[in-house]
Amino acid sequence: GRESHREDTVQAPGVASEKSSALAPACSLLLPLSARTLSPARPLPSSLSPSLSLSSTKPPAKMIAAQVLAYFFTELKQDQVKKIDKYLYAARLSDDTLRDVMNRFRTEMEKGLARDTNPTATVKMLPTFVRSTPDGSEKGDFLALDLGGSNFRILRVKVSHERQQKVEMESQIYSTPEDIIHGSGSRLFEHVAECLGDFMEKQEIKDKKLPLGFTFSFPCRQSKVDESILITWTKGFKASGVEGSDVVKLLRKAIDKKAEYDVDIMAVVNDTVGTMMTCGFDDQRCEVGLIIGTGTNACYMEELRHIDLVEGDEGRMCINTEWGAFGDDGSLEDIRTEFDRELDRGSLNPGKQLFEKLISGMYMGELVRLILVKMAKEGLLFEGNITPELLTKGKLETKHVSAIEKSKGGLSKAEEILTRLGLEPSEEDCIAVQHVCAIVSFRSANLSAAALGAILTQLRHNKGVPRLRTTVGMDGSLYKMHPQFARRFQKTVRRLVPDCEVRFLLSESGSGKGAAMVTAVAERLVSQRKEMDKTLATFTLTREQLFQVKGRLRKEMEMGLQKKTHEAATVKMLPTFVRSTPDGTENGDFVALDLGGTNFRVLLVKIRSGKRRSVEMHNKIYAIPLEVMQGTGEELFDHIVHCISDFLDYMGMKGARLPLGFTFSFPCEQRSLDEGILLKWTKGFKATDCEGEDVVTMLRDAIKRRDEFELDIVSIVNDTVGTMMTCAYEDPLCEVGMIVGTGSNTCYMEEARNTETVPGDEGLMCVNMEWGAFGDNGCLDDIRTEYDNAVDDLSLNQGKQKYEKMISGMYLGEIVRNVVIDFTRRGFLFRGQISERLKTRSIFETKFLSQIESDRLALLQVRAILQNLGLDSTCDDSIIVKEVCGAVSRRAAQLCGAGMAAVVDKIRENRGLDRLAITVGVDGTLYKLHPHFSKIMHETVRELAPDCDVTFLLSEDGSGKGAALITAVACRLRESTA
Repeated sequence: GRESHREDTVQAPGVASEKSSALAPACSLLLPLSARTLSPARPLPSSLSPSLSLSSTKPPAKMIAAQVLAYFFTELKQDQVKKIDKYLYAARLSDDTLRDVMNRFRTEMEKGLARDTNPTATVKMLPTFVRSTPDGSEKGDFLALDLGGSNFRILRVKVSHERQQKVEMESQIYSTPEDIIHGSGSRLFEHVAECLGDFMEKQEIKDKKLPLGFTFSFPCRQSKVDESILITWTKGFKASGVEGSDVVKLLRKAIDKKAEYDVDIMAVVNDTVGTMMTCGFDDQRCEVGLIIGTGTNACYMEELRHIDLVEGDEGRMCINTEWGAFGDDGSLEDIRTEFDRELDRGSLNPGKQLFEKLISGMYMGELVRLILVKMAKEGLLFEGNITPELLTKGKLETKHVSAIEKSKGGLSKAEEILTRLGLEPSEEDCIAVQHVCAIVSFRSANLSAAALGAILTQLRHNKGVPRLRTTVGMDGSLYKMHPQFARRFQKTVRRLVPDCEVRFLLSESGSGKGAAMVTAVAERLVSQRKEMDKTLATFTLTREQLFQVKGRLRKEMEMGLQKKTHEAATVKMLPTFVRSTPDGTENGDFVALDLGGTNFRVLLVKIRSGKRRSVEMHNKIYAIPLEVMQGTGEELFDHIVHCISDFLDYMGMKGARLPLGFTFSFPCEQRSLDEGILLKWTKGFKATDCEGEDVVTMLRDAIKRRDEFELDIVSIVNDTVGTMMTCAYEDPLCEVGMIVGTGSNTCYMEEARNTETVPGDEGLMCVNMEWGAFGDNGCLDDIRTEYDNAVDDLSLNQGKQKYEKMISGMYLGEIVRNVVIDFTRRGFLFRGQISERLKTRSIFETKFLSQIESDRLALLQVRAILQNLGLDSTCDDSIIVKEVCGAVSRRAAQLCGAGMAAVVDKIRENRGLDRLAITVGVDGTLYKLHPHFSKIMHETVRELAPDCDVTFLLSEDGSGKGAALITAVACRLRESTA
């Protein structure tokens, strides 16, 4: 409490005042605490001035003496603080400077991530191949090996799920003799393998093959999580034959040589990643690891799309920034002081790790020593006395700086430490030294905060959120042991990035437990991956299976065409009485009526033949009120005729007796081109006295009742035939129509001799397959999944339209929803939390599949779609959901392709051709809008019908323009036979 009060009332040592920062040389660059300035030296208060108050009650002399002493000590302290502030002006950084450092570091991060600039970047941004943080479902028994210095640690980490997740750890420290550190690499790893064997024997686990995580805290290059190539030894290690080699292979070789036990080395990580993973186990928001100790470094979870050095752009990967080298290219020269330069010159690696030398515990004590030496030489400290101890490198350590800065007893610690250096410090000297320490450690905290601010800003931008909530895992002796460091650091972070809400979590036994957690996550992902692959494999169809589907549909088609089997057939192969496609000579004005839902359209279609062939359309949309949909048949058709009348008035065409084509998208049995018996209402229609009746007759009767105009109803068609006719008008080779939208169906031009349910063998007849019912007899049960069955069980027409339920837009989203719920129950998604919205049938619309599978859509937008469904999704969740969508839609496209292959092959065989060129007219939202459906379907048709050259042509307005063209063709044929 006292320390914070002191820093808020006296100007914080790390901060330049508002007035002074305007004059600051460009070189001053650290973090501020408070903008309050020191007050100038004050005169003695009147109560203590020599002309004492005239009041008759004089205070006792002793009290005055104590007050005077305290006052002069405060003034002395402030005077010393001002003197040091002035002397170390360049080490006190304003907030503006710190924001500038933050921006510079962000630029360096981008350079390190980009392929072109990475080779010359100082901040290397190394991919770690750790793709996921703990989700809380990890469990198992793991070994961890923590090798980062002459002593190394072996741990056994048990993660269990009894009531709540808990971690038990047992560990042992082993030392590495000097001769091994400087000997051969094989000898070093044999020593590690011996110690590992000893540990396993003590734990009585030599007979088990446990997964092992390896913390190897030396600079390495990784290309996968279980491979790490040593770039260079540091920390005094010199074992030969290791640099440039994979340390996992060397350890594996040493273990195999012993042949006493076996382990599964699953992951190699550095200590920073270990810190993030340890904290990530306790707080699943943790996505940054930061160490500020002897050295300093940070890692964080970056979007894969930003990491040029790694293939793929989906998901995230932990990046080891290696931020200690920030500034090695000279970008921090304006911030470094003469003392930083002197320290660097005397270091083992001059010109390297310059940011680390401004921050970390390895250098802080030495930096303070260099400042004290210069101040003493200038007579500003210790009355100009300098001792051999003060001149000895390394004599003042960072732990001494921490002791001196304690708010309680710091000054007496300063006196004790300075006395050990052979000095005789005065009170003023101790105050000055304490303030020097504060400025140096404050600068360290501020610069660390600026670099972390850049990482947090990157995370916030990656997520596209106005405010980031995240957790940073912290470790390192300086952060943990220094009395003020953590508080100053956190305060500065909050000031520099106010739009980030950060929790700082201290790592417990970081790097060892962290390696175990990386291994636990890797093991969880491997086992979950196997389980998910097993499930998704049920949606994968082999080439052989697709050929079988094609063969089965072909068999069902024959059954539907033949008179004796037609009744029992599931694929009904209904004759449409459309006997020809357009030939280009069609001419005239036609009315089309399109009824297939709660809205219906009336169209006027003007078809012109000749050189300037054209189709001109006018239409109006009308609503059908619910009471009409569910009233009597007469009311429904009277309403339709009322709307036709309105349209003809609108177009000024009431006097002409125009031919009409009627698109009626409900199940019908057609007996001629202008006769359609309604089998049953669907889509919410319930008008009475219609089922079993000819809807054309009902429309004619309604026109007669109105008695205002005459129309010649020539044809009743469904939308699939309309699609074929629209495309056939553009391309004479078009003899197949297909719709893959909310529902699915196909029609094609069959030889009249094969349509046994209709008399006559001459010419062609368009057959409406009604292929959605394929499989209703159980012939597709071997490729249906439990999820298909679940969707069918809860559908309005259970056991019906089974093929359609595997391929059409109405059902694909529902299949995905069922898979996602199952994966969530099994703990693979959303941390096992099923939202209420996800439990709602049909909430996962098929349009979401199209959006999620779009190549242009970043995972961020996938997360947004899932969040709208009440699902708090991580990056990993988004990838899995995208995979599920892909498996379901791919199967749909392949099944559709297998069906189409059966149709075009039948046409080819009908005509006795070795090779057939044909066009398929296509419509439907799934085909048009899904990013991959059409491509996969086309590939499947090519593979399953190699003797057919199939072109797919997108239809425009099959149900309106198509109906008019069918009518026009019928009129042309009627005239030619008249």
